[in-house]
Amino acid sequence: MRGKRDWVLDKVAYAQAESAKWRLAFTLAKSPYSFLRAMGLNPQMAIGLLFAGSVAGGGYVAAEVLEGRSFSRGDAGVYSAPGDVPVLYSDSDNTLRVDLGATSVGEIVIENVTIGTAFSGSTLPSGQTNTVVIGGTAASSGFTATWLEVGHLIIDRWRCDTFEMSDVESHVLNIRYNASDGQSIAPVAGTPRARAIGGGNRADSMTTSGGTYDMIRIGAPTSNVNGKVDVMRLSNLLTKGGKCLLSRIKAGTIDVEYLEVGLGNGFASKEFVVATSTIYKTANIIDNVEVSISPP
Repeated sequence: MRGKRDWVLDKVAYAQAESAKWRLAFTLAKSPYSFLRAMGLNPQMAIGLLFAGSVAGGGYVAAEVLEGRSFSRGDAGVYSAPGDVPVLYSDSDNTLRVDLGATSVGEIVIENVTIGTAFSGSTLPSGQTNTVVIGGTAASSGFTATWLEVGHLIIDRWRCDTFEMSDVESHVLNIRYNASDGQSIAPVAGTPRARAIGGGNRADSMTTSGGTYDMIRIGAPTSNVNGKVDVMRLSNLLTKGGKCLLSRIKAGTIDVEYLEVGLGNGFASKEFVVATSTIYKTANIIDNVEVSISPP
């Protein structure tokens, strides 16, 4: 009886193991794009491999990749926060734009991306001189100025030709461990209040990792309506071809850390700038050094 029992249990265990393998095989066959993204490839590389035929046939690619664009997948387009699906996109436009308004967002995370002319075949959008723009919108004819309100803004591990912070208010301002080919750090003491963004049953977080864009823009484009985010983390951005700009931001805490900024043209030209229009209550400005740095 024990021998028969063990024989049955062995067959059941074998069938379960095979069933799990087949389920995994069919999952990968149906969703090769998700599998490649989970393995760490950015959206462009994943799609390129699929269309090259190295992973799956075109039918599977069309079923998954063409089902719709999304922020979480790293697709370019205009996103009305906190929506994950773009409200506007074009195959000829490779800008990642996030518009914030009356709905507060818990967290926005963008990490491990390449921007501007830092990758082959890319150019900045027509008429643009910035690769990254984070902040509100200045007043103009018929438009009331807006601010981007952030509880905690984390800027770390950026590579920029030039970097500028202006028209910014932060209760705590941390500028630490940055290296640049010429720098001017001149914020001014003031009384910005401590700040965090609530909102009760507020919107979900927006997170994306990996991708290549000609420009990233996060702002508040609606007249007289400030954008609100509790935590915004922009990490490991490789940019080239234009300025990285933070402007018209009111924050509780801002961390600017481990940036490398430079055009390789000497220390007389200031590529890393924290302007006098940057106001703080408490500042920690530590170990920022001038070294020769050229564009990537």
